[in-house]
Amino acid sequence: MKIGVIIGSTRPGRIGDRVARWVQQQAVEYASDSADFELVDLQDYQLPLLDEPVPAGRAPGRQPHTRRWSECIDSCDAFIFVTPEYNSAPPASLTNAINFLHREWGGKPVAYVGYGIYGAVMAVQKLRAQAGVLRMADIGPQVALTLREDFVNFTDFQPRELHVAAVHGLVDELLAWALALAPLRTALVS
Repeated sequence: MKIGVIIGSTRPGRIGDRVARWVQQQAVEYASDSADFELVDLQDYQLPLLDEPVPAGRAPGRQPHTRRWSECIDSCDAFIFVTPEYNSAPPASLTNAINFLHREWGGKPVAYVGYGIYGAVMAVQKLRAQAGVLRMADIGPQVALTLREDFVNFTDFQPRELHVAAVHGLVDELLAWALALAPLRTALVS
């Protein structure tokens, strides 16, 4: 199985890449015999603001960046979204990347690692609603990292030990769902 660990922020000076690398490291150390955990950095895809003339739910995208993004997401069996929270919402970069596609998300479970003043709980809540529309399996566990307790001076990422066990639990559930949904993913592609 291939799990995409998606870095949701493209902001200059972001800390999401450090959080995502930590999540990936914890997942690999815990479950590398069960899955490959691949970092997916939205910065590498340079997705403009919805430049496809037809919505993704009606037709596949035609732009080269859309096709490349589609291939990346299509190749994954499940996802961990690593997201900050801006004004009680996920960053526009993550929402835009999700909206570029439709079919590619279906039948795949998604888990969340959020970071912000209150652990990005509101941002994740909005992503959960979006996942349902896309026929993703929104699993329950969320790792909520707070800027006050898991970062020094709000920027130097130093997660508390309790979050390691939380990532392990998240990975266990994500892999169980990904395995259970494999026949559905196959049916959706056919």
